[in-house]
Amino acid sequence: MNIQQFLLLLLFSVFFHSTVSLIPSDASALLAFKYKADLDNKLAFSANTSFRFCKWKGIQCSEKKVIRIVIESFSLRGTFPANTLSMLDQLRVLSLQNNSLTGPIPDLSALFNLKVLFLDHNSFTGSIPASIFTLHRLKTLDLSYNKLTGSIPVAIKGLNRLYYLRLDSNRINGSIPALNQSTLHVFNISHNALSGPIPVTKTLSRFKTASFSENKGLCGEIVHKECRPIQPFFSPSTAASTKITPPPSKTPAELGQNEELRKGSPLNRKENKSHKRSLLIIGVSTACLVLLCSVILLALASKKRRTSKKLGETKKSAFDPSVSGNAEAVLRIEEDNNELEEKVKRVQQGMQQVMGKSGSLVFCAGEVQVYTLEQLMRASAELLGRGTMGTTYKAVLDNRLIVCVKRLDGGRLAGTSQEEFEQHMESVGGLRHPNLVPFRAYFQARQERLLVYDYQPNGSLFSLIHGSKSSRAKPLHWTSCLKIAEDVAQGLSYIHQAWRLVHGNLKSSNVLLGSDFEACITDYCLSVLAVPSDDENPDSVAYQAPEIRKLNHNNHNYHRQASAKADVYSFGVLLLELLTGKHPSEHPYLMPDDMIHWVKSTREDHDGSVGEDSKLEMLLEVAMACRVSSPEQRPTMWQVLKMIQEIKEAVVMEDSNEMDLLTGPLKS
Repeated sequence: MNIQQFLLLLLFSVFFHSTVSLIPSDASALLAFKYKADLDNKLAFSANTSFRFCKWKGIQCSEKKVIRIVIESFSLRGTFPANTLSMLDQLRVLSLQNNSLTGPIPDLSALFNLKVLFLDHNSFTGSIPASIFTLHRLKTLDLSYNKLTGSIPVAIKGLNRLYYLRLDSNRINGSIPALNQSTLHVFNISHNALSGPIPVTKTLSRFKTASFSENKGLCGEIVHKECRPIQPFFSPSTAASTKITPPPSKTPAELGQNEELRKGSPLNRKENKSHKRSLLIIGVSTACLVLLCSVILLALASKKRRTSKKLGETKKSAFDPSVSGNAEAVLRIEEDNNELEEKVKRVQQGMQQVMGKSGSLVFCAGEVQVYTLEQLMRASAELLGRGTMGTTYKAVLDNRLIVCVKRLDGGRLAGTSQEEFEQHMESVGGLRHPNLVPFRAYFQARQERLLVYDYQPNGSLFSLIHGSKSSRAKPLHWTSCLKIAEDVAQGLSYIHQAWRLVHGNLKSSNVLLGSDFEACITDYCLSVLAVPSDDENPDSVAYQAPEIRKLNHNNHNYHRQASAKADVYSFGVLLLELLTGKHPSEHPYLMPDDMIHWVKSTREDHDGSVGEDSKLEMLLEVAMACRVSSPEQRPTMWQVLKMIQEIKEAVVMEDSNEMDLLTGPLKS
């Protein structure tokens, strides 16, 4: 090699190493993960596009740092290598669920910002790594449906923010730690090899037996199984109970009778005595036969009841949010929280402007005054969003109580006097229903008006349906659509029937999700006080009934003409939004057959299959009945609720028939 070739080789080496070193560190971590985990090259990660790694599918960034990885159902076949994804120190969400990853779960202790971890439905082996329990910001942990062994580390009790924990369908043994996190709402450790008494803590006692099922060694009050002490095999009591006793000595009469039989001498018996003995034998045999048949029938009936009960518990646990949870909802809600953390800073200026103005915080009828206006003003405030009626804040008081404060837009309520506002708020303050966000207190001084509601931790239905700007959401499963539709219909029907009021502004952003993901309506009965807005977006207009839109052009105070039938129309739009995942402004007006085809096509785009066609069509018929142009032809909200409940009953009946088929052979 001459000097020129040597210099060229040296130059190439320097250039190569400098190029490699220029790859962003987060991109390097992702590429290292792909090298070991993606043996079939399913992920489109490439060193050539490393400077655009934030655009890679499943990756979300903030300020050029990876904060979210959702690589689900990619059929990844490989291992989860150490020192790869664990190098992403700003990672908040990691989901690798529904792949085929094998080997142990690596050390993740460096992910100190991690809040959500989904590694379920893989083939991970080994024990649960202790490093996971050093992640003190962790709220969601799902390791279910793997091949994990070993015990549940006691250190899990230190995760004091844990909301969602699933370890079911593994091979975990040992005992259950005494979990007592008040934040825990979803919990499942079924289908393992756990044993011993279940600790009776306030947290564990909240969960049903389905959360602990198929662990034969578990016992205790929670699973209604007595824990019996284990005795030594050769204990003194056992030895005493098995002591051999000699047979009783025979009487002389018995000995004499045996002697006669041995010698072949016949016994003297009378004929009538022989006849009675025959009758006695026949009677005893008949009684035994009847008793035997009764025992067999009773055993079959008992087995059938146990099977039916087990099937019922299995079915119930499949829909029980405390057992199965809702991974899709958790991911979407956590994504929204991350977006707010990144884009919204805590603000107090809006609420601080109220300070110094006359007036006091008025609690609704029957409500206990647990805080003052001054305490509310001192609370740390975080902006949640701006809507057509005003700005909404999350307020954390000194006593750690969290409330939601809506600061109403003064311009929208310009035509409402203080007396009119107070009278209306007293009326609305009396509304109490499980599917309404509780309205607790209000404040007004001059043109400043505040409303205080209970804080709902799981965000809005809008976020659940549509996801965030960075991800494309999938339509919800039809069972979720049915449940949410029933919840909203319950709340609206209560407003219409019990109080003769109207919502006036129903939309997905005004439906919030409670602690168990139940749908709760908010911002109810406010639009009747407001004047119309000139800058309403197309989606808000799409929720409005045709008669309301006409009033918008002809009457400045059209909101005061809002009616229960207009709410029914908005509900129809909301139901169609649930079924399709499409924004209201994208909903077409088609003939029934064409509309059914369109709805199915929106779901096929995401799922690849329609499935449950009949249930979807039934819900679609309800939506179309609500969306008719003529108010007189629309059903009442009570009738809508009954239609939804009939669909629910039909589904339950179908499942019952399937259960009868499964238990058919046990019928006597």
